[in-house]
Amino acid sequence: MFLLPLMCICGLLLRGAAQERAAMWRGNDRGGRCLYTFTVPSPVEASCPQTAGPEVEGLKARLAVLEAMVSQLVGGGERNPQRAGATSQPELQEALKRAVGERNLLQGEKRRLEQEMERVQRLMEEMRRETERLKDRQCPPQTPAVPPAPSLQGSGLLRPAGDSPWQHGSPGFQELKAEVTEVPAPDSSPDATGCGELVSVGEPVVHRKADNIEGKYGVWMQDPEAVAPYAPGMIWRIDAIGTDVRKLFGYEGMDQLSRGFPSKVEMLAVSVRTLQVDLFLDEPPLIVLPPQVLLLPEQVESTGATVYQGSLYYQKRLSRTIIRYDLASESVAARRDLPHAGFHGQFPYSWGGYTDIDLAVDEQGLWAVYSTNKAKGAIVISQLDPQSLEVKKSWETNIRKNSVANSFIICGRLYTVASYTATDTIINYVYDTEAGQGKVVSIPFKNKYRYNSMIDYNLAQRKLFAWDNYHMVSYDIRLGRKKAN
Repeated sequence: MFLLPLMCICGLLLRGAAQERAAMWRGNDRGGRCLYTFTVPSPVEASCPQTAGPEVEGLKARLAVLEAMVSQLVGGGERNPQRAGATSQPELQEALKRAVGERNLLQGEKRRLEQEMERVQRLMEEMRRETERLKDRQCPPQTPAVPPAPSLQGSGLLRPAGDSPWQHGSPGFQELKAEVTEVPAPDSSPDATGCGELVSVGEPVVHRKADNIEGKYGVWMQDPEAVAPYAPGMIWRIDAIGTDVRKLFGYEGMDQLSRGFPSKVEMLAVSVRTLQVDLFLDEPPLIVLPPQVLLLPEQVESTGATVYQGSLYYQKRLSRTIIRYDLASESVAARRDLPHAGFHGQFPYSWGGYTDIDLAVDEQGLWAVYSTNKAKGAIVISQLDPQSLEVKKSWETNIRKNSVANSFIICGRLYTVASYTATDTIINYVYDTEAGQGKVVSIPFKNKYRYNSMIDYNLAQRKLFAWDNYHMVSYDIRLGRKKAN
């Protein structure tokens, strides 16, 4: 009995001593929870077998946290995708901007290279055409080897004998060359130069190429009933590209048109020395006169102008007004709106160019080719009074104006051309104003330079005049026998 109380007293004494040396530590764990830790020294063991205490464990935990943070900063973004996405989004936007900029630069370079390629192709095409032209050019005429008749010698009509190329040297023989040109046989019918239907159109003949971009489209014409002071051979021309198209160029004839603008020396005179030499020649010196240049009072719309009885007829820009400009007095003689006519792109030809109103001249007088809202885009033909510009009579066809490339009128018949770019196209429709009927035809027609912006009948020469991609060309035509009424 005495032993049990003694053991209780010893236990209480030991517990009291332990409480005096006990320690408590309170802190948050890595999850944020509050933990209480009690430390009581062992009454038996002098030292623990493990070497790491709570401080070491805390340091290990802190090191693990630091390691995780470092791994996230260096490349461990997958542990926090939202934060990594937020961090990389500005960088992606910047990279996208750079990629878009590079793409725009490459597209611009591509367009520039395409334009350069087109320019080179145009130059190659022009060089090819120039080569063909040089091949087709005839050799300059040579002095014949046969001596002239005695009646011509001493008449002053022949060059001096010393100028003959046959006088140089004394070769054993001379080779004579002749160039044979195929000429179509004339039509033996009595109406070959009358007013039958169009049978055929010849090959285009180039007379002039425009000097600059203003002449890509244009119109050139000749007055079949010229009035003084201008001669019947006068050729008129308008370049149709520009914001202020008002210049009317006049040439004394086809030769001056083909030569183009004379140089400054040719326009003024020849030099004194050349003039002194020319005084000893039998023929007078050749002096090239400059072309006439008239400034029209109103701007011209597109390529539908024409000349007739000493006046220029043209459409005023941005309107349905037709103007008659007297060439002799250089003033407006009449102006009138073409009733209900479309203008400035309402009813043009298929190539565009604001070709809503096309004026023409033939054996029967002055015509206008256009369309109206009432006609729903179909071609309307009106015969005009050349003095007052009043409509004398009108015909409505059944072919749409924007479905054809161009048109012209011969002997009261309207002919339409199918394409303005195809090298080999056709005249596909004819409307006879006398019969009041139209029909489909198929007459071959060539656009040699692949952009024909103007085709008109030239009554003075009985040819077709056209403006094909900077080039002023003409076509011979053949008419058939006129049918008896």
